[in-house]
Amino acid sequence: MGISVDVLLNIQKEVINFSFKRKCGYIKKVIPKKGLENIWKQMINLVVKISMQWNPYGGKMSEISESETPFPHRTENLFKIHYLVSWREEGNNVTNRYINGIRDFYASMASYVSSGLREAFLNYTYVDIGNISNNQTTFKDSQGYGVKYFKGNFQRLVNVKGKVDPDNIFKNEQSIPPAKYQV
Repeated sequence: MGISVDVLLNIQKEVINFSFKRKCGYIKKVIPKKGLENIWKQMINLVVKISMQWNPYGGKMSEISESETPFPHRTENLFKIHYLVSWREEGNNVTNRYINGIRDFYASMASYVSSGLREAFLNYTYVDIGNISNNQTTFKDSQGYGVKYFKGNFQRLVNVKGKVDPDNIFKNEQSIPPAKYQV
């Protein structure tokens, strides 16, 4: 096209500062019309505005067994709901208002989503379901969030991590620990 790469490298970028919190839930059974009406009414009356993104599951995805890939949330889920709240204001009181708002709304959805163990989608980091302590990945710390992300695949992934990264070089706040860290 005749345009130098420098044009792309020198684009003036506007920095937009904002904070956000997201969560997700898996819908395993059809939400009745009355339930949907209650959800919408609650959203309209929220103190903080929360968005919901509904991602349908099923089809070819549900034909792949939970243990065939690390991603297990395939067969029993109708939808994944992604909850998001964002804000630009600063200060602890503001942050707490938004965080508490999404947590309260998320809790109110309990009767519609996966029961007991609330499963989670890995690519949304949820530090409120657990994280590593003092930059050290332990089996005990990681088991809580690991089972929510990977269900029955967690132990297998711990074993794989022990083979490909036994010294736990590649880690983050919610890493899978190498097998040698099991207690």
